[in-house]
Amino acid sequence: MADDLFKALADPTRRRILDELVERDGQTLFEICTRLITKHGLGSTRQAISQHLAVLEAADLVRTRRQGRYKFHDLNTAPLELIVTRWLKPRTPEDTP
Repeated sequence: MADDLFKALADPTRRRILDELVERDGQTLFEICTRLITKHGLGSTRQAISQHLAVLEAADLVRTRRQGRYKFHDLNTAPLELIVTRWLKPRTPEDTP
């Protein structure tokens, strides 16, 4: 699981997609593509962004839900929390200033 997570985070386009989902969760593919073009000047095709979203889904960073004919993408931060806590040492009273 950690390998998929690091692979997903290694690509700058995927990190921008995650940034956009942090700013506004629950976007469609069209909305994500539009925001990437207007805010970042990223001119990737819808197919390319869809493939990036598939990698993010495989790492469980993005979850999808369908409503009618629309597919919405939601950010899932749980895998990031697991990675962060993996290497953090528990704080002791002596460590606090």
